[in-house]
Amino acid sequence: MAKYFGTYGIRGKLDLLTPEFVLRMCAAFGRHVQGGKVILGRDVRTSGKMLRAAAIAGLISSGCEVIDLGVVPSPTVEFEIKKMGAKGGVIITASHNPPEWNALKFVGAEGVGISREKGEWVEELYGAGNVQAAWNRLGEARKYDLAIREHMDEIKKHINSAAIAKRRPLLVLDCGNGTVGNFAPYLFRELGCRVVTLNAQPDGFFPGRHSEPTKDNVADLIACVKALHADMGIAWDGDGDRVIFIDENGGYVWGDKSFALCIKLRMRQGKGVAVTTVATSDVAKEAAEKSGGKMEYVKVGAPYIAEKMLELNAAIGGEEVGGVVWPEISWGKDGLMTAAKIVEEVCASGKPLSAHIASLPAYFNAKGKVDCGSKDKARILAKIREEFAREKKAKAITLDGVRLNLSDGWVIARPSGTENYFRVFAEAKMQKRADELLAKFKKKVEEIVRKV
Repeated sequence: MAKYFGTYGIRGKLDLLTPEFVLRMCAAFGRHVQGGKVILGRDVRTSGKMLRAAAIAGLISSGCEVIDLGVVPSPTVEFEIKKMGAKGGVIITASHNPPEWNALKFVGAEGVGISREKGEWVEELYGAGNVQAAWNRLGEARKYDLAIREHMDEIKKHINSAAIAKRRPLLVLDCGNGTVGNFAPYLFRELGCRVVTLNAQPDGFFPGRHSEPTKDNVADLIACVKALHADMGIAWDGDGDRVIFIDENGGYVWGDKSFALCIKLRMRQGKGVAVTTVATSDVAKEAAEKSGGKMEYVKVGAPYIAEKMLELNAAIGGEEVGGVVWPEISWGKDGLMTAAKIVEEVCASGKPLSAHIASLPAYFNAKGKVDCGSKDKARILAKIREEFAREKKAKAITLDGVRLNLSDGWVIARPSGTENYFRVFAEAKMQKRADELLAKFKKKVEEIVRKV
């Protein structure tokens, strides 16, 4: 069992991610990929420069050729791994976490993030310690400044820019003081949009809002869309892999629904398989099946989505938090491509975003979490599975945590991969029923955590 790796890389504060730790772990990763070209990128966090230097030292020490992209969105690193045919990549980013956090995300040669299970191989090399190359086989590092331009141009190849330019939509872009501030405003202006920006200055303290684009955190964006009568608002997290939308009325579009809309768009090009996690709303499954496609489920975590997509040659993948994978770009979640595709659809169809969302099946969610402190998550989960198994006329899925499919909805309880919480989600066709399911099963989880 991996000690440091979570669902995607190693996440923590600076008491864990010391320069020495980062150097040694990156050296182990370099030995794991057996040298060669490794793409490196980071977000804007205040610890990023320090950890970048340590990561470069570790990679060079194991014989890697480091291509340093600087401050770029995570999907830009994943795109360049594919484009350059690299042996792998390292992304220094804590994505949507608070500013005091950071993380090492490792990506394999096929462009798929390294999961907890595959991370065990890197940890074994880290523990062994002897990963340094000989003096005459050390690697080198060089900067590469064209990555954002190349990623932008690749997205534009797959977008009907004429339809967007003809409509000239007014977009409010909330870049969240993250990496997309150097990317999104330029992309959408080049596509022919009128653009107003919020929090577009990259700043590792995230002064404009919290990095995660939840409904509460993007209140200023919602107000701005309404005040300017904009066609839509778009907000990203700190590294640009997640994106959420605000419709022309100021309505917050949950990630499940934007993913479902993307599935509909993709299935028009040919029926295929969509991949998502067990925590995603049934709106995505219904969208796939009504479009003639099929839905496949995996554990929660971007690497698991990408692994299954690669295995099945899937058409699209995504998750409920607003991350969508477009395989023509890379095997990573790409919040820039997702935003461009939805803007394209609104412009080409002549229908506002709210109409597209209203065309989707109606499902209602309720979400909560239970603090488990430092207690043994595996033991708690075993007890949860025992308790949930007592539920009559329910089908249990134990792929990740435990999900109960009921006649009028579903509920899932699963341990967080990055925090000391158990997340509890519920869904039903009515909000009242979703709230009831959440209250009932969250109480069961709380009682189990208290007793363990």
